[in-house]
Amino acid sequence: MIRLNKLTDYGVVVLALMARQHAVATAPQLAQQSGVPLPTVAKILTHLARDGIVTSQRGVSGGYHLARAADQISMAEIVAALEGPIALTSCVDGTVGGCDVEQLCPMRGNWDRVNQAVRSALEQVTLADMSISDIPAGSSRADMQQSVQA
Repeated sequence: MIRLNKLTDYGVVVLALMARQHAVATAPQLAQQSGVPLPTVAKILTHLARDGIVTSQRGVSGGYHLARAADQISMAEIVAALEGPIALTSCVDGTVGGCDVEQLCPMRGNWDRVNQAVRSALEQVTLADMSISDIPAGSSRADMQQSVQA
């Protein structure tokens, strides 16, 4: 099974929230609204800012906002920012030392087509696509639980 790590999953949750809000938000606000722990949100925002997906704004009305429109940010960019290069195996052309039997392996280089297919699929899905939700912007997990119980 191919599985993204929790940090990436949480990162998409936080980014989707930011995309729906269209406003500057602080890490504590994003943590409270998303239900993702504050230290995790801070770590996510640091990675995303480093890769130019979000930008930070200092000052009294400071916080974070998307660096570009949500429809201009691909899932491939987000995954790469939070997980590193998109590759299912270490057997990628141009890399050396990722495998003990790389010089003997008949699959060497063949995985590149699979890696490229996954990367291409992720490039076709944008943050805007992932942000479509029936949950109103600014609603917290607690608000959603209360409305379900009512």
